[in-house]
Amino acid sequence: MTPERVDTIIKGAVIVTQDEERRIIRDGALAIRGDRIAALGKRSELEDKVDATSMIDGRRFVITPGFIDAHIHITGDPLTRGYVPDDISDAFGDTLQRWVIPRYLAHTPADERLSARLAAVEMLRAGTTCFLEAGTIRYLDEVFEGLVEAGIRGRIGAWVEGRAFSPEDDEAALTGKAIRLLEQEVARFPADSGARIAAWPILIGHSTNTDEVWKAAKALADANNLGVSAHLSPYRADPAWYLDNLGRRPIAHLAEIGVLGDNLCLTHLVHIDDQEEALLAESRTNAILCPFAALKGAFGISALGRAPEMAQAGMNIALGTDGYGSDLMQKMALAAALFKDARQDTKIFPAGQALDMATLNGARALQLQDEIGSIAVGKKADFVLHDTDRPEWRPVLNVLQQLVWCADGRGVHSVWVDGVRVVENYRHTQVDEDELYAAAQVAGEAIIKRSGIPDVRAG
Repeated sequence: MTPERVDTIIKGAVIVTQDEERRIIRDGALAIRGDRIAALGKRSELEDKVDATSMIDGRRFVITPGFIDAHIHITGDPLTRGYVPDDISDAFGDTLQRWVIPRYLAHTPADERLSARLAAVEMLRAGTTCFLEAGTIRYLDEVFEGLVEAGIRGRIGAWVEGRAFSPEDDEAALTGKAIRLLEQEVARFPADSGARIAAWPILIGHSTNTDEVWKAAKALADANNLGVSAHLSPYRADPAWYLDNLGRRPIAHLAEIGVLGDNLCLTHLVHIDDQEEALLAESRTNAILCPFAALKGAFGISALGRAPEMAQAGMNIALGTDGYGSDLMQKMALAAALFKDARQDTKIFPAGQALDMATLNGARALQLQDEIGSIAVGKKADFVLHDTDRPEWRPVLNVLQQLVWCADGRGVHSVWVDGVRVVENYRHTQVDEDELYAAAQVAGEAIIKRSGIPDVRAG
C-alpha cells in the first residue's frame, strides 16, 4: 500500500484527543495536511501509512486541541493592563464611567490594531487558538488586520449601543444606526468556509440595546449561521433595571422577545433566579463562565453562581478570561476549584469537565464544533504541544489531571492554527515580539495620559 502523503507528522506524543470517547493516545502520532488533521493514532500504526515532508519528535510533549476563550476584551484592556486599582470604592456604573470607558475611548485606530496583536500573541503563547470577542471594538478594520497578522482564529464585533439614556438622544436613530452597523460588519467580514477571523452581531448587553437591536442581531445570526454574544447579570444592577423599566427580569424578557437559543452566548449570569435558569436550559442558550473576572469583580459568584446547576440541566458552559490574563489553563483550574469549595463537594467539575469547557464547549458556543475543539481526522489542525520537560509536569503520571491541576500556559511550547505553526519554542513565528512589546509600552503610557483617568502610577 502506498503511504499517504502529508505535510507534517508528530511522533511519540501523548495525545489528549477530546473526541467522543475522550481517548488519550500514548506514544501517539498526529499528521497534518494543509489546514486539516490527516491521520491520528498510535505511532506504530501510522509510521508505515504516511509519508511526511517533515517529522517532529513528540516524545516530550502532550498534545491537546487548541483552547477556546469564549469571552475576552482584546482592545481597551491589553494596552492598559493592571492599571486600575482593585480597591476603588465606586459602584459598578461609576467604575465604568470613571475608569473603564475613558481608557477604551482614548485608543486610536493604530492602538486597537496593536492591542489586538498583543492580545492574540498572549493567547496563542498560552495555547488559545480561537476566541470570541466581548463586543468593545471601536475600529473593526484595524483590529481585523492585526488579528490576521497574528494568525489566530476568532469572532469579533464592533461596539454597538442602540438605547437612549438621555432625553436629548433620539432612540429610534440610535437603534437604526446600531442595526445598520450589525448588518454591515457581518457582510464585510463573513464567516465563509475557511475564514479564521469573522464578524458576529455582538452586543454589549446589560441594558444598552433596545428590543429591536436584540431581534435584529438574532435574525442576522440565524440567517448567516452565526451567534450573538452579550454580557448579562454580573451584578444585581441588570435585574433591577429590567424590572424597573420592562417589568420582567432580563432572561424572562429576552425569552419574551424571542432571542434566546443555542446560538446566543450570555456571559456571567450570576444574578439569575430559578425561572431564568429554566428558560436558559430549555432554550439551550450558552453560558460563558469567567471565574477570575467574577471573583476579582466581587460578583458574588461563590455564593450565587449557578454553573453546576446549569451544567446539570444540560446547558453548554464555555470558559472565558474576560481579558484578565489570557492563560485559559489557569481559568480551567479556577472554574473547577471555585464550585468545589462553594458547594463543599469535590465531585463538581472534575478535570475532564473543566477541559471540556475550554475546548469542546467553547467550539459549540462559537458554532464551530464541526471544525475545532477536538483532535480528529478531518478537523482543523488547531492544536497545542505542551512541554513536559518542566518542573510543573514531571513526573508525568496522570495526564488529564496534571493538565488541569498542575500545568499552565507557561509550558506551551508550540501551537498550530489552520495547519500553520504560529508558536515554536515558546515564541511567535510571525510577530516580532520584542518590537511588539516596545510598541505596547509606548502606546499604553500615551493612552493613560490621554484618557484623563487618575494617575495611580508609582514612582
